[in-house]
Amino acid sequence: MSIKDYIISKFTAAFKSIGLDNPTLDINIPRDNSLGDFSLNSAMTYAKQLKKNPRDLAHEIIRLINLPDRYIKKAEVAGPGFINLFISDEYFTDKLNEIDECFGKLNINQGKTANVEWVSANPTGPLHTGHGRQIALGKAISNLLEWTGYKVTREYYYNNAGRQMDKLAESVYARYRQIIDPDYPFPEDAYHGEYIGEIAADLFARYDDKLIDSGNKIFRDAAEQWCFNSIRKTLHRMGIRHDIFFNESSLYETGKISEILTHFRDKNLSYEKDGAVWLKISEINKNAVDKVIVKSSGEPTYRLPDMAYHIDKIKRGYDLIVDIFGADHADTSKEVIAGVASLGYDVSIIKVILHQMVTFVEGGKPVKMSKRADNVYYLDELLNDVGEDVAQFFFVMRSANTHLEFDIELAKQQSEKNPVFYLQYAHARICGILRNSFEVFGDKWTDEKINLNELKAEEEISLIKILLNFPDVVETSARWFEPHRIINYLNDVAEAFHRFYHNLRVIDVRNKTLSLARLKLCVAAKTVLKNGFEIIGISAPERM
Repeated sequence: MSIKDYIISKFTAAFKSIGLDNPTLDINIPRDNSLGDFSLNSAMTYAKQLKKNPRDLAHEIIRLINLPDRYIKKAEVAGPGFINLFISDEYFTDKLNEIDECFGKLNINQGKTANVEWVSANPTGPLHTGHGRQIALGKAISNLLEWTGYKVTREYYYNNAGRQMDKLAESVYARYRQIIDPDYPFPEDAYHGEYIGEIAADLFARYDDKLIDSGNKIFRDAAEQWCFNSIRKTLHRMGIRHDIFFNESSLYETGKISEILTHFRDKNLSYEKDGAVWLKISEINKNAVDKVIVKSSGEPTYRLPDMAYHIDKIKRGYDLIVDIFGADHADTSKEVIAGVASLGYDVSIIKVILHQMVTFVEGGKPVKMSKRADNVYYLDELLNDVGEDVAQFFFVMRSANTHLEFDIELAKQQSEKNPVFYLQYAHARICGILRNSFEVFGDKWTDEKINLNELKAEEEISLIKILLNFPDVVETSARWFEPHRIINYLNDVAEAFHRFYHNLRVIDVRNKTLSLARLKLCVAAKTVLKNGFEIIGISAPERM
């Protein structure tokens, strides 16, 4: 039983004895340690219902729970009626044994399935740094959901249709022709990246000048394959492997686009105007205006296949569907979900996560993205500059709904000033301590009976308390889809560990009993750091 469950059982019984069945108990951790380990506002919440003064009710409840006991050593009434609880050191040292390799893994979503769709960049070029935040968030959020018990399907929505692909083919063809005739004109609205020339050069090396009159298809297919291979290679560098690559064209081939158009028409939710098909968004969402779903040219706008795609995902039976988009998709994502809901589908299982922009700075000044001729800073270049772990960490370390400033100069530093290295160094330091312990006490000391009651110092108990919070942090982070909370927590762990290590001697041959207890605490801290790193998606180095 966790300490929170223990507190709930004690207080529920106390409230029941004075006539209140099944109270909702809100248990918080005070920011000020002097106010105890946990705080409840229940006396203030139920004072009016029980016709009592909140402070008087708080004192009455404390008397009824009969303190101190084995785990709650003291309770105090503070302010207008807060009940502050002080937990015994024995509870924390007892719970230290529960920290193992699976610590933090929860079963609250066991048996449930989740689909996380993210990246979904069009195969018209390599991934650039503008994709980075979404890529890193999707990786960490998928990990978070798995740690709460979900079976997660990682999905990439692959759009290889439309004018963009024609433009890609035309761009490659123009560069191909320029190999043969340097004066051949290059379209103004074409893709200007160096990779276009690379694709064209590869085709020329294979076919010489035999493709001049071959049409767009061979150029389109070659460019699409090159771009998509580039995208997957970059994702693999970041430790991401999608389970499903869903091709948008399949929605047309299977008739799902025609089917959804028929449903809208049958429900009188669409109409024709100026040769286009409009969706009555204003009837579905009174704060929105009607939108075109099929242009007068007969080409669907992106809203229509997106609706069909979400219906397809719903029909697959997931318990949770997560979409990760840039903030510029805020309105369109609402329109898509509203359209799906209008057809009778349950959209409550869809969670849309919107992330704000990233600004890259170096030396305190914004970085102009001009590392290549086409003015794009590619994600591979960033990974070469700062490394995969640093990029993953920096993209995730702030809340998705806030603007992120990515300090390239700081990211390149290999010192404790870099927040990634600060955390990884804590893990590596513990690994060093453990290697030393095996030299001093032998490699079998972990099998010995360890008396954890030896841990009484303030630094020891403080570290244990923080470590035991890990499952709650995982649960909260997953509930709100906010992996940055894990990073904030790991900073607290590292800070508490460094304070413990600097103030107390861990290995002392004169006091083996205390040393083994402290080494057990080091192992627990190492485990929590490593598990946290796994969730946010970075490595746990043993030497630095």
